[in-house]
Amino acid sequence: MSARIDPSWTVLDSVENTEHDRCVDLFRRADGSFGFEEFRRDVEDGGLWTPVAWYADAEYPTLEAARLAARGAVGWLAAEWLAAG
Repeated sequence: MSARIDPSWTVLDSVENTEHDRCVDLFRRADGSFGFEEFRRDVEDGGLWTPVAWYADAEYPTLEAARLAARGAVGWLAAEWLAAG
């Protein structure tokens, strides 16, 4: 887990792209708010997930609101969700 995701947050969904080198985690904070963060995984980083944006600072009242915001902010994500059905 990345240092950008606080250990007190609960990751509710993690969506990877088809190449398995990008992912978005959707999470719930201890205060009940929701958020998301995008990560990349490269060979140079030893395969560790590295944050690529500062999306985790934004707070959303529901998981669905965080999911919609992630879909709008992360270009590849909408295509992955459509492919997943």
